[in-house]
Amino acid sequence: MSETSPHRVVLEVWCDLECPDCHRAEADLRALRERFGTTLVIRRRHFPLPRHRHALAAAQAAEEAYAQGRGEEYCAALLARTEELTKRGEPLLAEVAGELGLDAEEVATALIDGRHLLAVDADHAEGQAIGVTGTPTYVIGDERLDGGRSQEGLRERITAIAERLLA
Repeated sequence: MSETSPHRVVLEVWCDLECPDCHRAEADLRALRERFGTTLVIRRRHFPLPRHRHALAAAQAAEEAYAQGRGEEYCAALLARTEELTKRGEPLLAEVAGELGLDAEEVATALIDGRHLLAVDADHAEGQAIGVTGTPTYVIGDERLDGGRSQEGLRERITAIAERLLA
């Protein structure tokens, strides 16, 4: 199926799991999921920012959570605790995995062996190539919307673009 078809539209969300703006954007993503259901495919992409010390590890832990089948839930749970992640760092990553019923030991091992580093780096490189500089950044259709500057009005703009692409 193509990225944008008459029945489905892809919204890519470039995200840093330690970013307070990404935390605030979760409410918009929930509302968009409720509004569009399966016609809007939300694809989370990793863009850990250097100023967030634990973002790279969090992205790798999220990839392991995806490998265990609960990646979206894991990302949402981490984003709900961005302040705690900043304070506590990597111990929180395995703790959240355990709370969600994931194999927390495997999450910790994945951080040590770096098995998901290439996937995270590939997302980051692709984001840089299309001009992502901060998070969250959204790409829908051929439009890039920067949520790092302001969330104001973004949900409405994404809704309008999705409706146009689905029409």
